[in-house]
Amino acid sequence: MKLKSIFKLFLLALIIVACKDDAKPEVTEKTETEFSYNVEQFADIKILRYQIPGWENLSLKEQKLVYYLVEAGLAGRDIMWDQNYRHNLKIRRALESIYTNYEGDKNSADWKAFEVYLKRVWFSNGIHHHYSNDKLKPGFSKDYLNDLLLATNTKLDGEAFDVIFNDKDAKKVNQAKGVDNVALSAVNFYGPNVTNADVEKFYAAKTSPNPDRPLSFGINSQLVKEDGELKERVYKSGGLYGSAIDEVVKWLEKAQGVAENKAQGDAIGLLIQYYKTGDLQTWDDYNVAWTAATDGNVDYINSFIEVYNDPLGYTGSYETIVQINDFDMSKKMAVLSENAQWFEDNSPLMEEHKKDSVVGVTYKVVTVAGEAGDASPSTPIGVNLPNANWIRKEVGSKSVSLGNIINAYNNAGSSGRLKEFVHDDQELKLEEEYGQLADKLHTALHEVIGHASGQLNPGVGETKETLKNYASTLEEGRADLVGLYYLYDSKLQELGLVEDWKKVGMAAYDGYIRNGLMTQLIRLNLGDDVEEAHMRNRQWVSAWAYEKGMEDNVIEKVTRDGKTYYNINDYDKLHELFGQLLKETQRIKSEGDYEAVEALVEGYGVKVEQAIHAEVLERNKQFTSAPYSGFVNPVLVTEMNDAGEITAIKVTQPEGYSKQMLTYSKKYSHLPLVN
Repeated sequence: MKLKSIFKLFLLALIIVACKDDAKPEVTEKTETEFSYNVEQFADIKILRYQIPGWENLSLKEQKLVYYLVEAGLAGRDIMWDQNYRHNLKIRRALESIYTNYEGDKNSADWKAFEVYLKRVWFSNGIHHHYSNDKLKPGFSKDYLNDLLLATNTKLDGEAFDVIFNDKDAKKVNQAKGVDNVALSAVNFYGPNVTNADVEKFYAAKTSPNPDRPLSFGINSQLVKEDGELKERVYKSGGLYGSAIDEVVKWLEKAQGVAENKAQGDAIGLLIQYYKTGDLQTWDDYNVAWTAATDGNVDYINSFIEVYNDPLGYTGSYETIVQINDFDMSKKMAVLSENAQWFEDNSPLMEEHKKDSVVGVTYKVVTVAGEAGDASPSTPIGVNLPNANWIRKEVGSKSVSLGNIINAYNNAGSSGRLKEFVHDDQELKLEEEYGQLADKLHTALHEVIGHASGQLNPGVGETKETLKNYASTLEEGRADLVGLYYLYDSKLQELGLVEDWKKVGMAAYDGYIRNGLMTQLIRLNLGDDVEEAHMRNRQWVSAWAYEKGMEDNVIEKVTRDGKTYYNINDYDKLHELFGQLLKETQRIKSEGDYEAVEALVEGYGVKVEQAIHAEVLERNKQFTSAPYSGFVNPVLVTEMNDAGEITAIKVTQPEGYSKQMLTYSKKYSHLPLVN
């Protein structure tokens, strides 16, 4: 087979996205397979399952390493629940007690509504929607819940009971302009009465030993007020979440004992030390060691990492992913990371914002063996870490694509939305022939090239300090723009990644504009603003390009038979516009220009045209496929000899979604209820 064809077939089995986000809800092609990827569907959620291909090729020692890392991740599962909201664990345990003990009528509409509510709570790791951040609304009454509590001798009262039904703590993360985002966010990173001003003042007073290598202040702590004084409660052994962290450490120590090589073992050792001490210098030392440890079949992500759930971007959510390297596919896609410097040198950025030397960028395709915390049940399908800008610049970063997760998505069935929202047959044909490849290349460029590109001006602080609550959406939009700019470039064909770069680029541009201006709106209730960082970035990129291209009719708004479509008339000029916006977003990041990012996001990324939104929701009613998907995890089952030693580890599938959630709660509830 020709090399180009090999690349193309490979890309059709792969997608990477920087974050937890199903970017295009409109279409997924299904491949025939005997394995059943679909588990169940409820509300706006579809539950899938995934396989672990290649498990049998690992040695027993490597399988033990995977097993111990998976157990370490699950041991800290309840941390994510408590981080999301202070009453989550109490509510979950009460709901699960009802679910397992109730012996009354389970055919009533009220009971069915209770089941759906519990399943949604499980999926979101709490009572707020995993994507919109809005509080979940129960389809049953207070009286019915009280009846269930009485019937099962379960206790849930006070604020934890009332909050299920009232308007308090309505949003997990509130990113609205002109409000106190910390005070109005229900997320449990900050104590009562802590404000935006408190957080900013507290961390502004912190100084790093080396200003060129700033520590990640706030990444592993809760900021509270005690007697009017701000104090950090650090996540560590003997500190906040200590009982669960001790369990995580126990399994990490087992993992270190079967590490594949010294570099991997040393990195795990630093992670253990970090969990025990909470020391931020150790956190940086660990990230440097982890980034450099690239040999071996097994890798992992574990700790308090992504800051999307913090309205000001300081504190990391607990997250773990355990992964097995796919060396063959990783080798085929190494061409992107190998050419990272070319992409940097030829970008439209201002010269002073380009890196002279792009170092240590590695990219691998991996097979997921287990996930927990913020990565489960709703999972990312690609990751680029670490997040510290100075480590990216001096040491490098790891980009991974979760290949078996993507395979599960691709085999789970088509939503059928594409034909409803494309402008014409040409757009449909381009999407059907090149759309998957375009999506996958776009997100590969986003991860491998986008997040690694550009640099801050000397003396400019970290983006969480300069761009504040807009930092996440600006970074995701910037990385998207890197991908968009290079998708319409002959370099991809030169590298053997595509056979017709123009058609791939056209399909990518069609899909991005269609999604950014229309189809992603199926995830919002009519009247809602856009608040999730990725949805915001897709809208502000698309809306900015639409407005700036109006004079030349680059993107045309078409109304036909009472339906709205967006048609790209000039792909070359749209490419130029994307380049201009990429240059500006990098300038904003490099200079820390808060006023400019606020104007960009608030002007183009937050408000939704209500007539368009209503139309999109009406047109979407014909489709039954849920807009969000997540996964149950395979179960690793150990076989032991008489001496208690593991002799084999088998991969099995869980009996069902509810069964796995209940099993997790029973086995991994390592945090006491404190309120």
